[in-house]
Amino acid sequence: MFSFIHAIRDDLANAREHDPAARGDLENALVYSGLHAIWSHRVAHWLWVRNFKGPARILAQFTRFLTGIEIHPGATIGKRFFIDHGMGIVIGETTIIGDGVMLYHGVTLGGQVLTQTKRHPTVEDDVTIGAGAKVLGPITIGRGSSIGANAVVTKDVPPCHIAVGIPAKARPRKDSENLKLVDPDCYVKGADFSI
Repeated sequence: MFSFIHAIRDDLANAREHDPAARGDLENALVYSGLHAIWSHRVAHWLWVRNFKGPARILAQFTRFLTGIEIHPGATIGKRFFIDHGMGIVIGETTIIGDGVMLYHGVTLGGQVLTQTKRHPTVEDDVTIGAGAKVLGPITIGRGSSIGANAVVTKDVPPCHIAVGIPAKARPRKDSENLKLVDPDCYVKGADFSI
């Protein structure tokens, strides 16, 4: 019970850090659909891994109805996960999301095949995925990377890169693109990259 309460406090602090419009923990807890979706997912995932798959799916569908955010209960999600303006987000069953990840509305972390394998993305720590982006298949989005709005990503993105376009092309981060990442080595000092 204590760890769940600690996780809620961590999520509320994370919401304040990622959203300049966040005004207070009570208001955020009541109105942020992204927080509601992740809290519900934690319960659904707990049920899923204990083989209560039916109740887990029912809870996930109910949460989807309430929030517009669809997270399969089989998806593995780390700490400090934040969903901003979450409507239309889809996170597939075999998705793995690390710590400190942020998604905007309309993001799909989806599959490309119909086999029972690892068919959804792995998103490493401290990744930001922009509105409307589609990240498809069993690919890896490297630590500290960002995916631009409406990008379609079907290939791995190395750590500390930015990927934009359809299909997405990746380039290393510039030092001016500092997003408070844990590892300052992500940035190429004085570099000017173009895609």
